Amino acid sequence: MKSSAHFPQWLSALLPDSLHTRPREWSRAALGAATGFLFSTWVCSHLFGLHMTVHFSGPLAASAVLLFAVSSGALAQPWSILGSYLCACVVALTITHFIDHSLVGAALALGLSLLLMCPLRCLHPPAGAIAFCMVFATPAPGEPFWQPALVAMTAGLGLLACALLYNNLTRMPYPRPHPGASTLHRTRDPLPSERAGIKAGDLDHALDELGAFVDVTREDLELIVRSTEKHALRRSMGDIRAGQMMSRDLVHAAPATPVAKGLYLLTHHQLKALPILDRDKRLVGIVSLVDLVSALRSRRFNLRAMLGLQKKQVLGELMTSPVQSVDVDAHVVDLIALLSDEGLHCLPVLDDGALVGMITQTDLVAALHRDLLRHLN
Repeated sequence: MKSSAHFPQWLSALLPDSLHTRPREWSRAALGAATGFLFSTWVCSHLFGLHMTVHFSGPLAASAVLLFAVSSGALAQPWSILGSYLCACVVALTITHFIDHSLVGAALALGLSLLLMCPLRCLHPPAGAIAFCMVFATPAPGEPFWQPALVAMTAGLGLLACALLYNNLTRMPYPRPHPGASTLHRTRDPLPSERAGIKAGDLDHALDELGAFVDVTREDLELIVRSTEKHALRRSMGDIRAGQMMSRDLVHAAPATPVAKGLYLLTHHQLKALPILDRDKRLVGIVSLVDLVSALRSRRFNLRAMLGLQKKQVLGELMTSPVQSVDVDAHVVDLIALLSDEGLHCLPVLDDGALVGMITQTDLVAALHRDLLRHLN
């Protein structure tokens, strides 16, 4: 009974998982792979002849699929293809020189190439096929014995050049950029959102414990985990929107408002930022208390300003534009990163392009506190 109950589960494991990519991405990858393969083989056929190029067309087509369809994967990065092709060439040439052009030699070249790619961190599956094919790719009479390696490396470089150009032109960053450290406060502290919960070191430990090949970079895995946490938090926090948290009785100014007047509005209402609206009441900028204090301090030591020979500054000269804003229907989870990791103290809230409110870090803390009390009760 037990084995019969597990049979449907085992059978379902044979079925493919659902795809999380769109048909547009399929078309983009297909066109890129075909173009890159055609270009690299065309170059090699003109330089070394079609007969030698055909020997490596199979592995090259497999590399094209990785470089254009899963370009963010660890197996598709530039060092993976260049380093793995180089490993395959060195191993295959050594095997053919000391052993022979046989199936045993080809299998040995495949195994040794894989063994060499792992410590060099350049694992790329098609390179195993490159090593296998190179054992049987005998150069023409009069050609050097290392010509097959030259063909393979030329094809790999041509394919990589196409991937670098095509992927970035189609807005698919390649190679996968490493996320830089936060320099907002110029300290070694992690971002506020990364100080609790899963950390980068936890992912490293998890990958070490797994001890198997995973075709995903640690950076991509971290993005997946944090995105999953974000969606789970969004579900648990219900339907708290920006429109429920924002301040509605707004204090604002115009671009032509003098700096002294803007400073008075900020200090009188105990605000840290002041939205700037044009004549049509559209948000065109924002100024902070730090901006205005710095401007007044610089004029204090300006001789022309002290003598009244320099016109008074207005807020339009100091305001930050364009302004980072959110829609009135933005979920509270989407505001957390903006008001913590990006260092913003307040966020203008727009409804159909018009300013309808402001959300501060205090408003966010109050909303999170209310949600915590709701769960406790």
